[in-house]
Amino acid sequence: MIEIERKFLVTSTSYKESAFSKKRIKQGYLSSVPERTVRIRIKEDKAFLTIKGASNATGMSRFEWEKEIPVDEAEKLLLLCEKGIIDKTRFEVKQNQHVFEVDEFYGENEGLVMAEIELKSENESFEKPDWLGEEVTNDKRYYNSYLSQNPFVKW
Repeated sequence: MIEIERKFLVTSTSYKESAFSKKRIKQGYLSSVPERTVRIRIKEDKAFLTIKGASNATGMSRFEWEKEIPVDEAEKLLLLCEKGIIDKTRFEVKQNQHVFEVDEFYGENEGLVMAEIELKSENESFEKPDWLGEEVTNDKRYYNSYLSQNPFVKW
């Protein structure tokens, strides 16, 4: 139940050409404190309740627990969330044995495009596609919970 991921800014839209999946996501936070974020997410026709712990010193690893819940319940829970609902499209792009999740944000986070890759260990190597830019793994401003409270357009 430990999530290990790295985050990067995206420098071009060429990832869209190789995406094998594209899904709209709407999510909100019942709690956005770094020690325990509690997220409600609707991803197309599925919904999830996710609890994440604080990140370690590198920003790459943290506890994550997720459970699928009925969409109608998630819609009701979104009404209880803190201000700042995240709206984005997620593109999944395979790069050798890894999958990058590329999020294109809308609303108050318009203009932000970010990619994440989940790894088996913090030292695992992977090939970087040409559209991958600066790494922002340890920059808390790029956490979705932060973006919900401090939108990208206001930076």
